[in-house]
Amino acid sequence: MTVNTVPFTFTRSGDRLVGTLYLPVGEPTGVVVTTGPLTSVKEQAAGVYAEALARRGFAALAFDHRTFGESAGEPRQLEDPLGKAADISAAVSALEADERFTGKPVVALGVCAGGGYMARAVADDPRLRAFAGVAGVYADAAANPADPAVAERGRLARERRLATGEVETIPAVAADNGDVAMPLTEAFEYYGTPRGVVPNYTNGFAVESFEHTAGFDAQEAAARLSVPFLLVHSENALVPPWAHKFYAGVASPKSELWLDSVGQIDFYDDPRLIEPAADAAAELFRGVCAVA
Repeated sequence: MTVNTVPFTFTRSGDRLVGTLYLPVGEPTGVVVTTGPLTSVKEQAAGVYAEALARRGFAALAFDHRTFGESAGEPRQLEDPLGKAADISAAVSALEADERFTGKPVVALGVCAGGGYMARAVADDPRLRAFAGVAGVYADAAANPADPAVAERGRLARERRLATGEVETIPAVAADNGDVAMPLTEAFEYYGTPRGVVPNYTNGFAVESFEHTAGFDAQEAAARLSVPFLLVHSENALVPPWAHKFYAGVASPKSELWLDSVGQIDFYDDPRLIEPAADAAAELFRGVCAVA
């Protein structure tokens, strides 16, 4: 199916957020809002899944969160899970206000860290009518409590910025997996090479992000989900035990699809994973939209 793309902008807390809307030819079945991995931008995994869902008949939005990519917000490269969940709710408000989508249900898809962020957004925002998590990282604060030293590092970086204006950053990835946000070789092989790099992406992570990411918990959202949920994951992706625990905690209608990935990152760009994941998400979303 042919897909068209158009810019889509909205605001949160006075900051302009910039997205790309993927549109099918003809009337969309529903509207999908997507969010992606740590430090990522709309041209990466979120956009890949938005495009795949548009090919399946949905309007789908991928956008740069506040402080990332083309979107406004300071300090730059601030990774704030609850802030990103608030961005998602702002996106829902903008989509619902768009006359092209009057009466269309809004559903949600999150990839990697975005799966955990989206879980919180969906649990808190009843306007999101269904949720698919693809290779989601469902952080478990009970099993993996915040390291006080990491949280303190973030706090000190924030205080330094407020005092001096200086934003302390580290790379998101590096070849040596040193002092970086994502010390994973496969993450470097994506974000640090032409495989995943796009002009809109910055390989950076504001150190004060640690104050927000350390201790972030997605697991508590499982029991609060009241809409249909699809878990797409792999035993070779990141932290399968968290995915199993999250799924077990969901009491709303749910389904799961376990695929055979190499690791985590091939969910971002391998059609052998993207296509079945998008098929399963589209099936869930069509069922919800049909009864809306």
